[in-house]
Amino acid sequence: MFPAADEYDIDIQFSESDVEPLLSVTPDDVEAAPALTFSRNIFLPLTTACRYTCTYCTYYDVPGQASLMSPEQVRQQLQLGADAGCTEALFTFGDKPDARYTEIHDQLDEWGHDSIVDYLYEVCEVALEEGLLPHSNPGDLEESEFERLREVNASMGVMLETTADVAAHSGNRRKTPGQRLNTIRAAGRARVPFTTGILVGIGEDWYDRAESLLAIRELHERYGHIQEVIVQNVVPNERSDYESPSLETMRRVVAMARVCLPEEISVQVPPNLAPARDLLDCGIDDLGGVSPVTDDYINPDYKWPALQELHDIADEAGVPLGERLPVYDRFLPDSPTQDGEWMLPSIRAALTADDEAGRRYRSLIEKW
Repeated sequence: MFPAADEYDIDIQFSESDVEPLLSVTPDDVEAAPALTFSRNIFLPLTTACRYTCTYCTYYDVPGQASLMSPEQVRQQLQLGADAGCTEALFTFGDKPDARYTEIHDQLDEWGHDSIVDYLYEVCEVALEEGLLPHSNPGDLEESEFERLREVNASMGVMLETTADVAAHSGNRRKTPGQRLNTIRAAGRARVPFTTGILVGIGEDWYDRAESLLAIRELHERYGHIQEVIVQNVVPNERSDYESPSLETMRRVVAMARVCLPEEISVQVPPNLAPARDLLDCGIDDLGGVSPVTDDYINPDYKWPALQELHDIADEAGVPLGERLPVYDRFLPDSPTQDGEWMLPSIRAALTADDEAGRRYRSLIEKW
């Protein structure tokens, strides 16, 4: 059904009766959420290298120009985040960068690492030492890589973006829907609390949006691992002239997501990219990770709103705003709805530690 689905043995099937109802959804079909949440994070772009060359992306740098954060730089940033009261260390980088960038591979080798995933494991350990819970977005991974990284991550994520074959992903190096769905499935099999999402305005149509949300729903129904789905609008930047989708389009897509997805999955919009105030009545209940100290390195032209602005958004809607951890409550060790073991010893130890960070985590859990 989806491009490259056969290559990755993706078996997700829909009927017209599944898709058609979503195409007629409007904001009138949903209710505003009774509360909003956000996560206070520090953003660490571990490397700006990526094997893909998506036409809308400003994050990646070409070979010879890509950066790689050193262990010292990582620790300094983590300490900055801890001092600012952050609970989440957001690690992000492009897909399999050391497979394309010789300099990145050589530097990792000099530091004693076989791969960027190996290095990510190390810096996640550093994050835990500094009192922050890692949430990593490392692109497409295999199940074995998720099984290893879950030892040191509270949660992880990758954007599905779309199940459609769009020109935005064209070129010799391109991501495919089959590969992305395989990654989301692998995270579920490895029991990783997971964030994913769709990207609106890169050439997909309404049918594609409905199919993308249904694919996410089906994988969650199998594995129970999706904690939030981001509905993100594309924005113009120095590399592309994609027009941001209209407010009407975003309102419909957000409402479609809320109707399609199970109640336990949060629907999120990034407040530095989307008009969150105008989407509150469409079913969003989360404003994502917001950093008080670092930029949004994936969308550097679009600064995070101040935390006070988030409170203003919630106040205007007449709902409470709560700070949350990067892993949702239902995946925590003492959750009455937890199905099986999600938290491994290192994360469990961080959440239960009798230190400042552990007390901060528990205060957020108890408060919210």
